[in-house]
Amino acid sequence: MSQPVSNTEANEEFRRGLLFGLAAYGMWGFLPAYYKLTETVPADLVVGHRIVWSVLFVGLFLYLRGRWAEVLQVFREPKVLVGLTCSAALIAVNWLVFVWAIGHKQVLDVSLGYFINPLVSILVGLVVLRERLSLGQGIAVGIATLAVVLQAVMAGGLPWVSLVLAFSFAGYGYVRKVTPVKATPGLFVETVLLFPLAFGYLFLVLSWGEDALVLNNPPVLLALVGTGIVTALPLVCFSSAARRLPLFMLGLMQYMAPSMHFLMAVYLWGEPLDHTKLFTFVMIWIALVIFTFDSWKRFRKPVETV
Repeated sequence: MSQPVSNTEANEEFRRGLLFGLAAYGMWGFLPAYYKLTETVPADLVVGHRIVWSVLFVGLFLYLRGRWAEVLQVFREPKVLVGLTCSAALIAVNWLVFVWAIGHKQVLDVSLGYFINPLVSILVGLVVLRERLSLGQGIAVGIATLAVVLQAVMAGGLPWVSLVLAFSFAGYGYVRKVTPVKATPGLFVETVLLFPLAFGYLFLVLSWGEDALVLNNPPVLLALVGTGIVTALPLVCFSSAARRLPLFMLGLMQYMAPSMHFLMAVYLWGEPLDHTKLFTFVMIWIALVIFTFDSWKRFRKPVETV
């Protein structure tokens, strides 16, 4: 029988969870600034490096923590392996569009995509899991959909970067939700599955006579090597936060990263925020306020006992 946890221990665990959560979302928030260091390198090569170095750093972390058996277990379960193959494809698309958008000064679209993501996740649950929408969720999704349609009409095209990021990450989240594997071993297996393609592509580009390893620019090469660390470290912090914090609080904290993206895009890099794009953001923010309030009410609602 387990010993009851004292209030002091519970408060300490909550405090640690809060710090881990702030660290994870803070690092994710600064990712555009990090990838500005590699914007002279084509996005496909940056993602290739990110996959290769993630295999090294995530694998090293798992080895040092004595969790190698969890990785081997995944390769013994074909259904889990199939799920991680699907999630690997989705996260590769997400990474590629993310890096491409930063290099093409579209960080505002990145921000919008990750603001939309929680609402897209609701749609995934509605379509795939046959979940029922609450009134608040329905209103929030309706406002977000209207915002995207109005931007498409007024700006003359869909915000494809935002939509690809939102749908690829929501799809990734769904696949990982239904695939029984922990976060860090799952990420390692995903990158291992992508490794042959990434390494083969880098080698192919080298054979074309291009400097795929960026050996002529050591600072950029160092930043490319660091992509493995900036991929692994936030995930480790997030996993630690998820074990200690309620899901509702994690849901609130997820707005940190796109908020940081938005502020850096406008005030640091001077990306134009025209009336159409600002109107779209305002509508999405209204939708998120409704969605968050609805989630808070359901979080506070006492569980009925039979």
